[in-house]
Amino acid sequence: MQASLCFPSDANSLMPNAFLGRLRRDADLSKTNWFRVGGCAQWLFRPDDAQDLADFFRQLPASVPVMVLGVGSNIIIRDGGIDGVVIKLGRGFTQMQMVQQEGDAPIQVGAACLDVNVAQFACDHSISGMEFLCGVPGTIGGAVAMNAGAYGAEIKDILIEAEVVLRDGTIRTYSLGELGFAYRSSRLPAGAVVTKAVLKGRSGNPQEISARMKEIQSAREETQPVRSRTGGSTFKNPPGHKAWELIDRAGCRGLMVGGAQVSEKHCNFLINTGAATAADLENLGEEVIRRVREATGITLEWEIKRVGKR
Repeated sequence: MQASLCFPSDANSLMPNAFLGRLRRDADLSKTNWFRVGGCAQWLFRPDDAQDLADFFRQLPASVPVMVLGVGSNIIIRDGGIDGVVIKLGRGFTQMQMVQQEGDAPIQVGAACLDVNVAQFACDHSISGMEFLCGVPGTIGGAVAMNAGAYGAEIKDILIEAEVVLRDGTIRTYSLGELGFAYRSSRLPAGAVVTKAVLKGRSGNPQEISARMKEIQSAREETQPVRSRTGGSTFKNPPGHKAWELIDRAGCRGLMVGGAQVSEKHCNFLINTGAATAADLENLGEEVIRRVREATGITLEWEIKRVGKR
């Protein structure tokens, strides 16, 4: 798809005065994801707030593809870049506040809030049930979109509702049931962007909450390559199995393709050792899938999103 088919050649002339956020053309995405790989976004838009995003969408041709990018923790951006518009939420989507409501202790959080910051906010307000978020790399928006989870809990366990901007510019609120959560998936409409969420917790002891968070963080440090250029868990756990055990059984621990390597520390993690391309990472993942299928008869499914052009 050529840019001229979607937008005027001059980005500054696109929808004059129709939005408040920042629009950039040919934006390098390699610094926006944890693997530190990938090409450019044809357009990168950073809206000021949900209404600004809705205004932008309403004037954006329906033929233009849209993708939302969070903190880049669970994604491989391919070397050929991404056509259309990449949406990246910023400061206007990082507010956290308590909600006045009887019963559970709800927190309203912006979609760009880091999961670990939400866990800490809950701890600071003596709210338990959200400790697992400190072990989930990424933002709340991404967590809602994929029903992220760790250490025995998932977003579906704590979500009350989520505000979403649809591709046609409509702003609406989805209840837990409407999102149809399943393992690492939701029924979020195509092109929709989560902008905020209301999460439920329960009153708890802050010392106990803090202790549990430290346990989770220590476990991550001990078992996962958190200080490497990685993207989190690469493959979903097949029913009745753990992906890392299947990968290990297939002899893939430490396997390399170009500058990409299966982690020696936790073999459901891929690592950019320094010079990997997105193609190296994706090809390595596909080789792991092939070897695991050959050794065990089980076909692994990607958990990490792979987007853009090869």
